[in-house]
Amino acid sequence: MTTTVVPTNRAPEGGRMRPPGARAVKPRNAATLIIVRRDRQKPQVLMGKRHSGHDFMPNLWVFPGGRIDRSDFRAPFATDLRPDVAARFEAHIPMNRGRALALTAIRETFEEAGLLLAKQAPVRPLAGPWREFAAEGAAPDLEALEIVARAVTPPMLAKRFDTWFLMADAERLISLERKPDCGELEEIAWVDFDEAIALPLPSVTRMVIEEAIHRLDDPDRPRPFMRFGAGATRLSHL
Repeated sequence: MTTTVVPTNRAPEGGRMRPPGARAVKPRNAATLIIVRRDRQKPQVLMGKRHSGHDFMPNLWVFPGGRIDRSDFRAPFATDLRPDVAARFEAHIPMNRGRALALTAIRETFEEAGLLLAKQAPVRPLAGPWREFAAEGAAPDLEALEIVARAVTPPMLAKRFDTWFLMADAERLISLERKPDCGELEEIAWVDFDEAIALPLPSVTRMVIEEAIHRLDDPDRPRPFMRFGAGATRLSHL
């Protein structure tokens, strides 16, 4: 696997810097979901604005997502990952963590945007973060997911994430009608890709939007793996 070092003069956006002399923190595993809607004249993507009170990327527009939870390792699902997606995860991380990250992206999308990437299923009693999802009579549709990119935030930040960016078609949602969300995102909007690029975005989100645009035309293109550093970005592929 070839790694390219790309110089950058960008300062990290939206995060507290770690104290001088403090050891770099280990990135937390996270996943986010790019939902593409194709029933309009131009394809649209779901974006949300982070609350001004957040200590990580406040006031910026992002895809719904968040960090992995222990419950994501044991949550039930209606369909499993496609073999090619499972293999791509397994080439870099343990398979159980890859599936858990896929479940993270679906759970967080429900919590932040009130949308269910799922199949209808019998209501079942679950405890913890999956309780409300299961109460909707839904089980995650992992088969709908594909991997777009992976990115690790810079070591100078006090809070870091190792994030997998996943994508799915909006037609795999149970409904385009949103359930009440948890309020973690101030605004939710479907916007076309040109409108999305014009929003106040973290640089990594802008890069992934551009990648998603290319992927709509060329689904087989290499998937970028970006590791952001103090003065350069190490770019390789998954």
